[in-house]
Amino acid sequence: MPEFIITALLGGLGVAAITGPLGAFVVWRRMAYFGDTLAHSALMGVALGFLFGINLNLAVMACCVLLAILLVAMQKQHLVATDTLLGIMAHSTLSIGLVAVSLLDHIRIDLMEYLFGDLLAIAPNDLLWVFGGGVLVLLTLWRLWHPLLAITINEELARVEGVNVTATRLALMLMIALVIAVAMKLVGILLITSLLIIPAAAARRLSSTPEQMAVIASALGMLAVSGGIWGSWTFDTPAGPSVVVTALLIFLALYSLPFRKGQ
Repeated sequence: MPEFIITALLGGLGVAAITGPLGAFVVWRRMAYFGDTLAHSALMGVALGFLFGINLNLAVMACCVLLAILLVAMQKQHLVATDTLLGIMAHSTLSIGLVAVSLLDHIRIDLMEYLFGDLLAIAPNDLLWVFGGGVLVLLTLWRLWHPLLAITINEELARVEGVNVTATRLALMLMIALVIAVAMKLVGILLITSLLIIPAAAARRLSSTPEQMAVIASALGMLAVSGGIWGSWTFDTPAGPSVVVTALLIFLALYSLPFRKGQ
């Protein structure tokens, strides 16, 4: 097996391990549009990274984190409905990023690589970001698992029980921002949210507890990555979209089953 295939597989499996449990909370809390908003802002981070000559992962991470904090702050003001606010920021940040990239005449940027990913072009040093960020997210999730479940079930009841709802919600948003920064090169800005949602939604079919859903979502994500890379290598298709299509096929296969276990 070629070395770049092994590198791509390791990177994809690492991302799937993170997006599984985190995607479960995205599905439970109906935060798909929030994930899209952060993903769209990633292109603005790419443009700023090239403009100021800083590491693209750090630039994307900083941009996503700042946007997450801004969203939390604006949601507390209740000036605009949340879905309207997310729609404004998603398309505005993506457009700002596209305009900024077009103005960087002295730098050649392959937009397709950032929009749709290039999993087979992942470098060994990218694995450091994937596994480093993955360990950080998984440790944080483990530490905040019960508070996150509490605010997902009922925020008011969680607040009565002593959970800092605002801080916990912000921590979840920051973890999503970190995953988007890590996964951007693998599946692309426009497809990141699908890797968070589809395996988790498929895992819901097989799960009876939150913990089961988190673990199964990671396993299904890894299966999608493996199948997507195989399909990309075999049929010469784009790797990122191939992973998402494989995840969709798994989802459709599971939901076509005549029985339903769990919720």
